[in-house]
Amino acid sequence: MSMEDKIKAAATNVEGQLKAAAGELTGDNQLKAEGEAKKLQAEAMNTAADLKDKAKNVVDDLKNAANNVLDSVKKKLD
Repeated sequence: MSMEDKIKAAATNVEGQLKAAAGELTGDNQLKAEGEAKKLQAEAMNTAADLKDKAKNVVDDLKNAANNVLDSVKKKLD
């Protein structure tokens, strides 16, 4: 996960925590629900960033494997 993605997710989570806490303190169920939604959004952002990282790793691994196979074939042909 990139640093920018981490910061955005953390900021969204903090916003959600503050809204949820404010809603709880004031008895404002709408504000509390908005806060809970923001916290869920932050979780989704973290999950999406993690999946993006994993997909990149898979692609990198496939590229490396393909290069290794090509190198092996070239050596056998020489």
